[in-house]
Amino acid sequence: MNIFLVYWHNEPLSFNGAMFHTAQEALRSAGHEIRISDLCAMQFNPTSDRRNFITTSNPAFLKQQKEEMHATEHHGFAPDIETEIQKLEWCDLTIWQFPLWWFGLPGVMKGWVDRVFAMGRVYGGNRVYENGVFRGKRAMLSLTTGGPEQSFQKGGFNGDIDAILRPIHRGILQFVGFDVLAPQIYYQPARQTDEMRRAWLDAYAARLRNIYNESPIEVGEY
Repeated sequence: MNIFLVYWHNEPLSFNGAMFHTAQEALRSAGHEIRISDLCAMQFNPTSDRRNFITTSNPAFLKQQKEEMHATEHHGFAPDIETEIQKLEWCDLTIWQFPLWWFGLPGVMKGWVDRVFAMGRVYGGNRVYENGVFRGKRAMLSLTTGGPEQSFQKGGFNGDIDAILRPIHRGILQFVGFDVLAPQIYYQPARQTDEMRRAWLDAYAARLRNIYNESPIEVGEY
């Protein structure tokens, strides 16, 4: 498969960083083709403005979706955005690696979505959900939390992790057509022993070596 890894963490030696490198090694060893976007290393700018485009529809008033449609029709995306869109178009599976921040994506990764998931090119009209541009492709979230597992269960302190992830699963990935695989979640890695973290990485690698056999999950309601 063609697999696109999107990663953000501001510390390369973090457990997220270890998961990112484990994924690359495991997937390559299984014969998959890999492309990556290490957003921190890329110094990816998350702010959407006219830098997204090399074309202009209305120079007097910036309406992002209108400019995205215009750029789609006139090959007008800035080179950095065009490169990221092409990675999405190329892949069979995308895996997003990140720490859960404030119950969602870290700001830079959310900004990556804001800039790269462009109307006209990535979605628009009736090309959403089951008719989405990326139908037939798959996506998986791989993440860590700062709180313990029991706090992310129904009735737990933070609430159901499935509900927390639903805006990403449904509102971003399924919206543009991706089928969603079960998320890989490790709770409180900073509070675990080195032996436990090593075991987690080994288990993650084993999963990834057989990822092509997995079936999509149902994304539940809130």
